[in-house]
Amino acid sequence: MSNYSVNLFESEILGIIGPNGAGKSTVFNLLTGHIVPDRGRISFQGINITGKSPEIIASHGIGRTFQNIRLFGSMTCLGNVISAIQMAETQHFLPALFRSKHFRDQEKRYRDKALTLLALFDLHNKADKPALSLSYGNQRRLEIVRALALKPRLLLLDEPTAGMNPHESAEVINLIHRIHNEYDLSIIIIEHNMPLVMRVCSRIQVLNYGEIIAEGTPEQVRNNPRVIESYLGKAG
Repeated sequence: MSNYSVNLFESEILGIIGPNGAGKSTVFNLLTGHIVPDRGRISFQGINITGKSPEIIASHGIGRTFQNIRLFGSMTCLGNVISAIQMAETQHFLPALFRSKHFRDQEKRYRDKALTLLALFDLHNKADKPALSLSYGNQRRLEIVRALALKPRLLLLDEPTAGMNPHESAEVINLIHRIHNEYDLSIIIIEHNMPLVMRVCSRIQVLNYGEIIAEGTPEQVRNNPRVIESYLGKAG
């Protein structure tokens, strides 16, 4: 990705689209420390996070989902979310060792918060089920819940409706709007689902071979000749 750049505005929903191999997931991996850039700079809220580990970057308020779901499969849905909440908050060893009242109160608070987040995605009735026992669509939902549990200021969603039917996809569109409004988040979405991108995003970048070939509002991108050529091929 030789000439890529992005400036994200506060509370914006940005879509990144492009053919397979365009570099979309690479952008997410660079932003979250899974790939270290060989040049350039990545700043988030005025802090230089270039080359930082994924854990450090997450602690600065960047949460993500993955194209290939990464859940703790044998852990319950509730456990998956609580583990993320614990990562987002400072843990102290001694209260946990002696199970002090403070620790027990904290455990209850984590559980209540996790159940609230699960309820937001209509997963509260599956709280005690192993993550891998869920349908593919619900595993996608759970991964978004876990990302939210990290208390991000920026949420990166990598193909959030992949493998979902139209009804499930429509529900995810509504949920993205809801969490954007309720949590006042900035969101970047990678998607092949064009109706989702066009309905949810206020600005869209189009990548091809690691370079931006178009950027603008959904309407501008939809009518851009280079975008049409990239997706449909040259006419004649």
